[in-house]
Amino acid sequence: MSVVIYGLAATIIAMMAIGFYVAKKVNGDSINYIVAGRGLILPLAAATLMAQSLDSNATLGNTDLTANFGFWAGASLPVGLALCLFITGLFFAKPMNRLNLTTLPDFFRRKYGRTVEIVASFIMSIAYAFLLAGNLVAGGFLFQIFVGTSFQVGVFIIAGLVLAYTVAGGLFSVAYTDVIQAGIAFVGSMALIVYIATNYGFTIPTGMGPTNLGQLTDPSQGAYVNLATIVALGLGDIVAIDFMERVFAAKDPETARKACFIGAAGTLVIGVPFSIVALSANPILSSLGVEAGNQAVLYALLQNAVPPWLAALVLAGIVAASFSTSDGAILGTSAVMARNVVGIRVEEGTDDGPATVADGGEEGLLGTESDKLLTVTRLMSVPITLLGVFFAIRVSATGMLLVLAFDIMLAGALVPLVMGLYWSEISTTPAALSSMLAGSGTRLVLFVLVPTTYAYENTLLYIQNDIFTSAFDGLPTFIAAVVSLGTFLVVAYLTKDDYPIHSLEPQETPNIVAGGEED
Repeated sequence: MSVVIYGLAATIIAMMAIGFYVAKKVNGDSINYIVAGRGLILPLAAATLMAQSLDSNATLGNTDLTANFGFWAGASLPVGLALCLFITGLFFAKPMNRLNLTTLPDFFRRKYGRTVEIVASFIMSIAYAFLLAGNLVAGGFLFQIFVGTSFQVGVFIIAGLVLAYTVAGGLFSVAYTDVIQAGIAFVGSMALIVYIATNYGFTIPTGMGPTNLGQLTDPSQGAYVNLATIVALGLGDIVAIDFMERVFAAKDPETARKACFIGAAGTLVIGVPFSIVALSANPILSSLGVEAGNQAVLYALLQNAVPPWLAALVLAGIVAASFSTSDGAILGTSAVMARNVVGIRVEEGTDDGPATVADGGEEGLLGTESDKLLTVTRLMSVPITLLGVFFAIRVSATGMLLVLAFDIMLAGALVPLVMGLYWSEISTTPAALSSMLAGSGTRLVLFVLVPTTYAYENTLLYIQNDIFTSAFDGLPTFIAAVVSLGTFLVVAYLTKDDYPIHSLEPQETPNIVAGGEED
């Protein structure tokens, strides 16, 4: 156990040290802070995209779901995330990078106006509170099992550590620490699968292996849930705040595109082995006379079936993964709240020099040594983190929280993004707004009426009824998406001649300094 604790301590110290060291690159500039100065080279862009998809939600959720329900129940997480990166690389990375955006809701403001921007911002922020919570859950259980704290104390420790260096260095800290996370995750994943293969062999329970495609075709084997997981992650993650933030941060459109493809491959290479190991987890634990009980299967396996050095390596990857996605969620959501909800802008269309406040506000508490957007984004990170902590303690289910986050964005934000980018001539503001409200509203109603969400009991908000049963689980993902698309098309057809079509190109603005005078 001491080896594990030392390994975890070394990983955390390294992450914190690098995060604080590169924080000096921010230099008081919100563009540096939020999108790393739009200058990430290919290795950094690819590593940070891969690390953001291979979070502790996907790792622990993957192994728990695989061990309990079969290969495709867990592997659907890395498969869906890799699919998202592949689709983003094919269709979205280049055009979105060219738009010179700072946050994803900027797209909705340019295309549809201020009201749609605010609605999109709230949808994404709620979703990302769940994503942050799932990663804090994984960290909380890890500290409880291997360090000896309570679950709640573990959640607060992870949240506090991540918050500290995220506030300091923004996306620069996130990107450089993600390189460590991706490296540790790769080595740990490969070492674990080799050790299990050589010391225990692989035992695939009947009907649970990757060749049993009934898991994707037969509702009684969880097909609805498994397919919904792949769709929610593969499509809903396209409108992920943190993924697109990294696309915006790549130094040019081609770098953004290549980074997505490399990230997709890395996600599969690292994520799928955990599913294979998880298939053998219960037989291995049974042979050792160990029951996982309510403990995460992967944690039980590491605690009882592998040597301490390997447990320390894999757990270091999980801690790093928890840090990786948590910092991205905190940063992305805080930037959205400050820029797109509060409405603090910096000049768009240029990366030269420090960002300037575009509202002409006076210097003061929020604008002394850094531009106002940077300062407010840092302040916003505190309540965002506390919201994630609340959800983590309230709903301690990693895999479900991951998929639910992107399910929300699939229902509420994907259709207006795709239509605005590729069918601009009919994409009106009423169409976008009605699509968002109808899709997300449908998903919310179905969430509170269905007793389970992705095979987990709905303990957050469930209204008892006799109409919807657990057999309906998975279908709300498709229903809400179809409602969103149908609503958009109908309203767009009815309003295309009556509402102006906005250009996605940024409007030219004067160079305004903090005091409100032209430079």
